[in-house]
Amino acid sequence: MSSQIRGGTRWKRFALVMVPSVVATAAVGVGLAQGALAASFSISGQDFKVTASELTGDDFIQYGNVASGGAGSHPVAVSGFSHAEIKNMCQSVVTDIPVLGKWTLTLTAGTKDKKPVVADNLYLDVSQLDADATFTNIDIGVAAKDLGSKSGFGVQPDTGATEGARAYGFGQRAERAVLTNVEQRAWATTAGTFKLSNLSLRLNAGANECQLAK
Repeated sequence: MSSQIRGGTRWKRFALVMVPSVVATAAVGVGLAQGALAASFSISGQDFKVTASELTGDDFIQYGNVASGGAGSHPVAVSGFSHAEIKNMCQSVVTDIPVLGKWTLTLTAGTKDKKPVVADNLYLDVSQLDADATFTNIDIGVAAKDLGSKSGFGVQPDTGATEGARAYGFGQRAERAVLTNVEQRAWATTAGTFKLSNLSLRLNAGANECQLAK
């Protein structure tokens, strides 16, 4: 069974029904312990934009949570994969620097054929998504605490998602997900491993966020 979804989402309230929101980003400075993703962390006061031509992932799960940091708390859709491969990934962050004005930090990777970005135990805290998506064997409306795969991949630990009301919040899962023409805004990304082929990092004056190729 497969399901196709296309659309854009802007979170107004935590309880809104989620749409699939997945694309890997290169999160700088993520703390890793024994190959496992960081149990908890504080987000910065900025979100960032990510684009990709394609993301293919296994053991997809998604549930609602709250990301906290310097700019307060933000409702997010957490999307997870046990393994993901991403083609033509671009991440951009725009910062307004006193006196100097706006500058954009841009990171690209996975831009060569047959050398995508590869990530394991990947989680993304996302607030907005536009994409075309196909899911294999999808279950919609699963309680967050019951999300998980036969391999043991499940809800990110120690983030509050398995406690209280959020444990019974809306969740969904699928054996496999393929997303194309992806644009999203995210607050955080964590991964057990993150392999960035053909990595390029640039800092340029002005607000020049990532854009999908026309």
